[in-house]
Amino acid sequence: MALMKEENMKEMYYDAAIIGGGVIGCAIARELARYELKVCLAEREEDVCSGTSKANSAIVHAGYDASFGSLKAKFNLEGSLMMEELSKKLDFPFQRNGSLVLCLSEEDVPALHALYEKGVKNGVSGLAILSGDQVRRMEPNASERTVAALYAPTGGIVCPFGLTIALAENACDNGVEFFFHTEVKEIEKTSGGYDLITSKGVLHTAYVINAAGVYADRFHNLVSDKKLTIIPRKGDYLLLDKEAGNHVSHTMFQLPGKMGKGVLVTPTVHGNLLAGPTASDVEEKEDVKTTAKEGKDIMEKASWGVKDIPFRQVITSFSGLRAHEVGGDFIIGEVFDAPGFFDAAGIESPGLTSAPAIGKYLAELVARKAGAGKKEDFKETRKGITDPRKLTLEERARLIKNDPRYGTIICRCEEVSEGEIVDCVNRTLGAVSLDGIKRRVRAGMGRCQAGFCMPKTMEILARETGRTMEEICKNRPGSNLLDKEDGGTAHDRA
Repeated sequence: MALMKEENMKEMYYDAAIIGGGVIGCAIARELARYELKVCLAEREEDVCSGTSKANSAIVHAGYDASFGSLKAKFNLEGSLMMEELSKKLDFPFQRNGSLVLCLSEEDVPALHALYEKGVKNGVSGLAILSGDQVRRMEPNASERTVAALYAPTGGIVCPFGLTIALAENACDNGVEFFFHTEVKEIEKTSGGYDLITSKGVLHTAYVINAAGVYADRFHNLVSDKKLTIIPRKGDYLLLDKEAGNHVSHTMFQLPGKMGKGVLVTPTVHGNLLAGPTASDVEEKEDVKTTAKEGKDIMEKASWGVKDIPFRQVITSFSGLRAHEVGGDFIIGEVFDAPGFFDAAGIESPGLTSAPAIGKYLAELVARKAGAGKKEDFKETRKGITDPRKLTLEERARLIKNDPRYGTIICRCEEVSEGEIVDCVNRTLGAVSLDGIKRRVRAGMGRCQAGFCMPKTMEILARETGRTMEEICKNRPGSNLLDKEDGGTAHDRA
């Protein structure tokens, strides 16, 4: 049964409370669930994976880029090594497709070799320097300007939604309580720990884990005299149709050189092609608007390293905010002048890759401080939503015979059935919004971007949650798709 709390709180006491339901917060929650601790997670949105974790490159980095000895280097390598086994235990999409860092000028070759040496020092296995001809044999669409490349066979791609939701579901199944629509407003030190003053009431807790993304500096600064500054760094992306998904098979980075810093081009685990990101520091921690100028910038820079990209097949653009701390490294651990308060701050790239390792590390720190032992009945595995497309014809026929809803296609672009949507709404931490459904089963992710399937998806969500169509939201409250005042005209106010 889902331990999902949305009612107003009265007196609620926990051993540990996590602020933030992104991939880092959910990874910490899952690892804390291994211990004899009462744990909760507070998230201001309606669902997990609603911030940076939903809008990124979906890359599992090999680990050659971070400075030797940094926390980024440590957790990147550890997280990458954990990802394959974790994907099998928690049933989310992951592929170790390998990555190439393209060098587009002879004068930049020494910098490529320096990157190779850094990777070797960081402990990354299998690295190799390839010639331009070797690269083009591997990737026929690599630019003719490619003179060399760093090949990292341990690089990979993952579904960031699938990873985050899998971690959250498994944490919840192991006893972690999730509070949605619950914004932490203030933090007060108490004799027994901390009080989190939220929009729903007060959470009393012995330990706090701050995994609040671009807002992590705000919460840290409420309890510590040593202040943090996190700058939101916006990155725009272009997502191309699945017809373009085979344009490259590896993740194609560009070595910063005389032309500037390029952007990556990569396949996704779902068969699309992704290009981006741009990088611009912004003042607002909610600024995720996309612009035509940034889209044009992505097209130009992506073409430096990969030729003939079919940008006419772009189906959507999006942007996300990276939590860039001015010191340039992850900030992880107990705050020196706030005992019992733990930071997971400044988690930008390679944060997605590092999440499993960060979760394990911080959970061990908290459990050790609390003197908590491990549970004997921790559930290591989680089964994802049944995908009929991955079944044999015989298996699919049996599934549809047992539940005909799996034979009713709702989203034609992604071939998503009614049965999958019903499952994603009714399972542990089930979807409560259209975006929640989209992130779980991809209804609305395809070529028409929900132009066809949205009304029927809304009907199913309303039916399964006992709400009216007018109450259905795209994501957070206020993003209703239908308005009672205008007689039911559909519009998106998100």
